[in-house]
Amino acid sequence: MYRVRRAWRWWGLVAGLAWIAAAGHALGAECAERTAADEPLLAKARQVHAAALTLDTHVDIAGPQYATGQLDPGIEQPRLRCDLVKMVAGGVDGVFLAAYVSQQARNAEGYRRAHQAALERIAAIRRLATAMYPDRCELATTPDDVERIAAAGKRAIMIGVENGYALGTDLSNVARFADLGVRYITLCHNGHNQICDSCNPAARLGDREAEHRGLSPLGRRVVAEMNRRGIMIDLSHAAASTFGDVAAISKAPVIASHSGCSGVNPHPRNLTDEQLRMLRANGGVIQIVAVGGFLKSPAERNRAIADLARRIGVSAGDLAAASRQPEGRFRRELAEIDRRYPPASLKDFVDHIDHAVRVAGLDHVGVGSDFDGGGGVPGFQNHADALNVTAELLRRGYTAEEITNIWGGNLLRVWRRVQAAASPEGKAEEAIPPSG
Repeated sequence: MYRVRRAWRWWGLVAGLAWIAAAGHALGAECAERTAADEPLLAKARQVHAAALTLDTHVDIAGPQYATGQLDPGIEQPRLRCDLVKMVAGGVDGVFLAAYVSQQARNAEGYRRAHQAALERIAAIRRLATAMYPDRCELATTPDDVERIAAAGKRAIMIGVENGYALGTDLSNVARFADLGVRYITLCHNGHNQICDSCNPAARLGDREAEHRGLSPLGRRVVAEMNRRGIMIDLSHAAASTFGDVAAISKAPVIASHSGCSGVNPHPRNLTDEQLRMLRANGGVIQIVAVGGFLKSPAERNRAIADLARRIGVSAGDLAAASRQPEGRFRRELAEIDRRYPPASLKDFVDHIDHAVRVAGLDHVGVGSDFDGGGGVPGFQNHADALNVTAELLRRGYTAEEITNIWGGNLLRVWRRVQAAASPEGKAEEAIPPSG
């Protein structure tokens, strides 16, 4: 228990630095090293990339101010790794935008606030596609929608809810989210909730190492209701016990919308080889995340960053502000740490794809960057860099068909199977009265 919690304290600091460390490198840094010898590969990559239907299953939005005059994703936004301009530049056809809700107290007021926060973020995502830029993007609620929208030259916008805490204890909220266009729900986030155990117990909320030992009784009913309503079950952030429970009882394939592989980097947020094999047996898909700390986190680098933060008195909440001061001590010393212990890059990202392909199989791997939620590494800093992923896959010997499946085909197959398993006309799960 102590080792797990200590690892998460390290991660809490290092994950906060994931995008900051990458920011010390020029966007598309790996592209700058290209030579004339790379041109045939790049020409082939452009051809393959243009023909593929490219999807990213996890991008966070910045709260209810998203898709307003305060934060307009229809124009180039330096603070965003995903906006419509970058998607077009990188040839990214569609993206799941995540309505994220942080884990708080499990009582009636906590559930009410979480549900309202999710509704506000869902409204923001819908506003982007239906009110602000209907000529450039469109809300997709089925795989057929995605294909139609992409064929029309628009960006497909899809909705996920990150943290089933937002469901509260009223299972009718599953149907409510489905009616609003939500097509996956991440069962938990950082901290156990009313549905299941998380891979990261929240000490601030008094979490024990394991509370439900997987799914709670309510969680089992949530899984059944999500199956019935055709909503994909997302197991990123879930404890191994939760993962096993869901894989055993779900009538439809599941996804991990933004996870890495423990076989490459043994991080609590990554899936073990056993989980990858479960995913293959279930027919699901792991969408490889681009958070540097999940891809590569050598202990020496972690210790150096933690020591730097302690020495200059920078808390986890102040890291972003400190990194924006180019002449500040924090930025100077972080650059030296980067020199001694290079952070994760595009090559590390594709190493995780390689591992998932070896263990789970080519039909069970995709891309879920976690842009604007910590994702972004040199070579794949934002959606404008998406071609680099295709080029690196080609460099490693993947065929055009295999790359097309990784970029979107596998996810669409899983989504169609989830739809086919749905039975919305069947008997609904009954609501449980709110507690607290």
